[in-house]
Amino acid sequence: MRVALQNFTGGEIAPTLSARYDLSRYRNCVSCMENMLPGLHGDVARRPGTRFLAELDAAAVLLPFSFSAAPDQNFILVFSENLLRIATAEGFTAAADIQTPYAGKDLLSLYHAQVGDVVYLAHCNYPLHKVVRRDAEGGGYAWSLEQVVLNTSLAAPSTPSIVFSGSGGSYTLRYKVAAVDADGKQSLASMAGECANARHPSDWVVGNSAAISWDAVEDAVEYNIYREEAGYFGFIGVASGTSFSDQNYQADTTDTPREDWNPFADGNNPGVVAFHQQRMVLAATPSTPQAFYMSRTGDFESFRKCRPLQDDDPMEYLIASGSIDAITWVASFGDLLVGTSGSEYKATGGDGAAITPGNISITAQSYWGSAGLAPIIIGNSVLHVQRHGSRVRDLFYSLEKDGYAGNDLSILAPHLFEGHTLRQWAYQQTPGSTIWCVRDDGLLLAFTYMKEHDIWGWSRHITDGKVLSVVTAPDAEGDALVMVTRRVVDGRERYFLERLAAVWRDDADIAEAFFVDCGVTVRSEAPATVVEGLEHLEGRTLSVLADGSPVEGCVVRQGSITLPYAASVVQAGLPYASVLSPLPVESDFNSGTTLAQGRSYGSCSIRFYRSVGGQYGPSRDDLYDLAFMPERWGEAVQPFSGDLACAPCGGWENQAAIWLVQQRPLPFRILSLTLDVNFA
Repeated sequence: MRVALQNFTGGEIAPTLSARYDLSRYRNCVSCMENMLPGLHGDVARRPGTRFLAELDAAAVLLPFSFSAAPDQNFILVFSENLLRIATAEGFTAAADIQTPYAGKDLLSLYHAQVGDVVYLAHCNYPLHKVVRRDAEGGGYAWSLEQVVLNTSLAAPSTPSIVFSGSGGSYTLRYKVAAVDADGKQSLASMAGECANARHPSDWVVGNSAAISWDAVEDAVEYNIYREEAGYFGFIGVASGTSFSDQNYQADTTDTPREDWNPFADGNNPGVVAFHQQRMVLAATPSTPQAFYMSRTGDFESFRKCRPLQDDDPMEYLIASGSIDAITWVASFGDLLVGTSGSEYKATGGDGAAITPGNISITAQSYWGSAGLAPIIIGNSVLHVQRHGSRVRDLFYSLEKDGYAGNDLSILAPHLFEGHTLRQWAYQQTPGSTIWCVRDDGLLLAFTYMKEHDIWGWSRHITDGKVLSVVTAPDAEGDALVMVTRRVVDGRERYFLERLAAVWRDDADIAEAFFVDCGVTVRSEAPATVVEGLEHLEGRTLSVLADGSPVEGCVVRQGSITLPYAASVVQAGLPYASVLSPLPVESDFNSGTTLAQGRSYGSCSIRFYRSVGGQYGPSRDDLYDLAFMPERWGEAVQPFSGDLACAPCGGWENQAAIWLVQQRPLPFRILSLTLDVNFA
């Protein structure tokens, strides 16, 4: 039987599925995909290595600061114990360190949402804070961390003086004044100014009017004037100065002065923050974990209300369910999507209208429950982590349901999640449309996801150490994945800021291939045997690519290594292995199934694309080198594209396998496997 395997987009699946060849995705999946990424065209390639950026004093958590698509407008917020530093995908900036109130144990629970130059940070143990970027004198940026003080504005004007003109009566006129700044933000209203022995406005005759005056408020550009009518103070006009003449204007009691409302006082701190329809959404407070709150429209830090309520007033909504299910995330996705520990909801204003205090409808969409990780929006789907932190699901609009439906995207790879939870994740749109997930034990998982082409599959990425945090930041070549790692170097634990190297381009020389972890690139005009700048890997044995050829056995001594020959371009770092093993070949014949039938591989043809080196064999511990030879003796082997034949060997087994491994710092990209399978 001759079988071609040319699609690896299904990624690695659980060993318990090795007999389920009836599944439509079986032929696209493999039993092991380690440090390799499936391509969107079905191929599979070795993941790039990681570049060393900086050493950290302690463990840290990364959060994104993305102002626009321009690479120079994107930064990384590096939080460690009570400290914030600003970095880019190239390393730390010159910005000063910032003290924070956040303990290290709480950093992974920080929820963030950005609008313009401000990133809001929510955590139920701390008051709401924001990271603010401002232009600095002399160029560059000034960064600060500030506690959010809600309902701040200009001071309220003094109590106005009222003078009634014309024949009087026995009615008491009452007025209030509010100051407005250049941004349109309105202060609280003044105390009510009164004038007795006046007439009710409905009784005014010719010659009757009321003159209102007050003291100026600093930075006010205008003032709103309100007159009492039927127990409410209704809007009657605007003044640019400090006086106003009421000529019996109609008091609009649907537009009244604002009153302070702060549901987050006395330590009732929100744990979730987001933005929707020009409002800031705060949720998951200790006293009402199942409620969410929305600010005034266009004024994110104002929760001041009018009486009666207006459409742009802040609002509170308590999700009523059979149990107290705390809100774990909120996402703006056309509708306002709300995840709780027990269900997922959709909040709308109905018929495409905006949500207002008097117009909101919330309906349950699913009952899976959600963990505390902020969701990731990819195209027309929202991905979230299920309640116990060990399943990944998507949500997308379903026309048939007229609501949101979803799938368990980890159903085929439960072995990667059982007994573990996901601590953090980040989406790398280009290249590859990949979600990088940090597992609680420091293992890095990659999930390739492109729903419109039914591409989704998992792979695991093992490095010499543990990954603690990940974030993506746009750069000139796409989205850079930046991570915090913990590695043992020189006998002690050390923390590093690293970034995933760019994909090795088709037009790049073999000397530029970067397939080492925590590595550096060292260039010299004249070839040299001593390579410096490796202090961060003191005492470690490195994997080295020198002018395109691998070098083994180099140990870092006093921050440098010595090569056996002089080289101009050196890639040096920690080694890692890339491994691929397809599932057993199974089928149905006229005589029955091949399951449990002995088989062996007669030969194998591997179609490579711009690859060098690698090994093959019947098991991971029984490997043989693939035959790659240089065109000229003494020069680096050039990348090879084409078919290479090998004989996997091995005996007759019920689940005979072939393993393909790359352990040297060289490229390894497979387009297809063609196997001759002999059945007993």
